[in-house]
Amino acid sequence: MSETLVDIESIRAQFPILQREVNGKPLIYFDNGATSQKPQSVINAINHYYEYENSNIHRGVHTLSQEATSAYEEVRKKVQKFINAEHDHEIIFTSGTTGGINLVASSFGENLIRKGDEILITAMEHHSNIVPWQMLCERKGAHLKVVPISKEGELDLEEYERLIGPKTELISLVHVSNSLGTINPIKKMIDIAHAQNIPVLIDGAQAIHHTPVDVQELDCDFYVFSAHKMYGPTGVGVLYGKEELLNDMAPYQGGGDMIKNVTFEKTIYNDLPHKFEAGTPNIAGGIGLGAAIDFINSIGYDFIIQHEAELSRFATSQLRDIKGLRFIGTAKERAGLVSFVLDGIHPYDTGVILDKLGLALRTGHHCTQPVMTFFEVPGTVRASFAVYNTKQEVARLVEGIDRVKRMF
Repeated sequence: MSETLVDIESIRAQFPILQREVNGKPLIYFDNGATSQKPQSVINAINHYYEYENSNIHRGVHTLSQEATSAYEEVRKKVQKFINAEHDHEIIFTSGTTGGINLVASSFGENLIRKGDEILITAMEHHSNIVPWQMLCERKGAHLKVVPISKEGELDLEEYERLIGPKTELISLVHVSNSLGTINPIKKMIDIAHAQNIPVLIDGAQAIHHTPVDVQELDCDFYVFSAHKMYGPTGVGVLYGKEELLNDMAPYQGGGDMIKNVTFEKTIYNDLPHKFEAGTPNIAGGIGLGAAIDFINSIGYDFIIQHEAELSRFATSQLRDIKGLRFIGTAKERAGLVSFVLDGIHPYDTGVILDKLGLALRTGHHCTQPVMTFFEVPGTVRASFAVYNTKQEVARLVEGIDRVKRMF
């Protein structure tokens, strides 16, 4: 599929929110790293569940429950195929990326980590891939080690290998940085870790909507992502884990649906995947995730990768000419976002003025405060792209930044 006006316009037409105005200006949405907008097909799938199938799942013999259960479990198979997991019971539905990381930290990590052990992360992690490991280390008397980054926003792979030692028990890595756009060489990093029998979790929150993911090819032990970054609803996500690891892990939460039998003396836990899915899940959200996968498949990653790469190149070339603008994160391998600061202008002020012009960008530390500390900035302005964004919108962003500079 080539990038033509009709292609982009047909895609944009599927997103109702893109038809609205903000402050009297057509909405230009460049905050896709925080959450993407939703196509009508996802909205329709959620509405259809509530209008025609609303019922709890797994526990009812009546028609509505059977239909809802079937719709929900079909999504699990769809996710399995989408990321090429070996089994559908390796797909655990969670509340999102953060929920998946906390599940692994509290279940797998709790049993694995002992006093004096080390957990290895990187300096570009989102807070959700820092804090759960800090909490685990505090509970266990373990140590958190950090792989440094360069001024370009790239990981130091030599230091990564050096930091892996006899006390390293777990490695947790971001696939794509949400504040720098860096695409990390996770396959190589996983192979290095596995050479020393160290399990690896990959935070794929910022990758899953930009690039295809094959968990068997990567050979990662865990992979987590959220629906709302990939054109789906909020409040639902996926934890992929290798079957043998998930089977050995204790349940993260107790309650309904994660049991086979309960007595006051002992509870027998359910099989995978239900062992980790206590209580009534976000059924509508899960069904919406399935519709989001259908949307991505209908466009194809070939087009998504090409289109977002062209947007990034165009944005970089246009913004580079603005005096006083400095990019934060210039890695060779980057996903569809640009992050920058303007000399003498706080990112918050930039964001407020751009909003008056109908431009929605993210400003601040992006839940990566250590990254901002490293680059010695209070925060950045981040424009993150999606399949419905256009070069015309990027040009409007450049005009908006010129307006910001004139005002200051």
